[in-house]
Amino acid sequence: MASEKSIWQQIGLHNWLLKKEGEEMKISARTLTPDDIYNYIVKKFEASIQELSFANRVVFYHEYIVCFNGNDFQDFMNSKKGIFGLIIQESVKQFYIILADYHAQGKTVVPSANKWVFRFVSSPTYSQGDIGFIGKLLPGASQAAQENLRVTYIPRQTGIAQNFDVHDDMLSNFTFYSDGYYELAYQDNFSGDGKTPVASRQDVLCRLETVVPDKMYAGKKVEYVMTTDDILVSADESHDTSAVFCIPSEWVNAPHLRIRFDRDEQKFYCSSFGEKTMLNEQEVERSDEANPAWVELPVNSKLVLNGIVGINIFKN
Repeated sequence: MASEKSIWQQIGLHNWLLKKEGEEMKISARTLTPDDIYNYIVKKFEASIQELSFANRVVFYHEYIVCFNGNDFQDFMNSKKGIFGLIIQESVKQFYIILADYHAQGKTVVPSANKWVFRFVSSPTYSQGDIGFIGKLLPGASQAAQENLRVTYIPRQTGIAQNFDVHDDMLSNFTFYSDGYYELAYQDNFSGDGKTPVASRQDVLCRLETVVPDKMYAGKKVEYVMTTDDILVSADESHDTSAVFCIPSEWVNAPHLRIRFDRDEQKFYCSSFGEKTMLNEQEVERSDEANPAWVELPVNSKLVLNGIVGINIFKN
């Protein structure tokens, strides 16, 4: 029975990676550093602008799938916990600097999506020190209309980037991790008519996202950008405060949650007033509005209200 071919055998790269007959290749595994990953992501962002832009419009990828060897990935998650999030923050900061330069040249900088998405994955076909990349214009968009995806792969033997078109089915060879998923809201700092970027919008602390399950809204997606240190999550807006994330659903109490941001600790906290609230599959104890009990609310968490309405919280 023939053994199943690996992804690299399917695209013809397998034989190229093998050492040539009569040659001796001594290769030591290269250790990836945070600086390697940061520079790689920024380089791919710049390459996407060159590849996708046209006329006077600047176009770029919004989703970045970065692939490593499994051991490299676990090393980052075990020994350098949290470093991926810091790499992304610095990468996106550099993205805006690059885009500001294009805007200053009179180019049209209009995003194709309202967020940045980063996914760090691993593949058993990658050797230690290898790093690969898949870019998408629209995060999470279906690839049905696009026959192939463009993969950039840097083998440890040469360090020279190779580009390949692979079918979307081959993504099944990659292992996706929930801890390796990051999402940031896109900040539109380039909507002015002049050549100088306009001032940054009001300080955005985080973004909340939910899908309304009630029939009259037909699964409508609702987003809320948190710009104040204290907000309510409620089924209606009839509250004394103007900072209310209104979710028009019979499954949400009025109010249901209070979320606040502690600037000294740089952490989010929540207090539940609703019938039932789950935070990352752990129930949050119900408290009184006059005497709220606070529980830390990590970013990239999921809240479930009354077992029906799910809310995701993303750091901006």
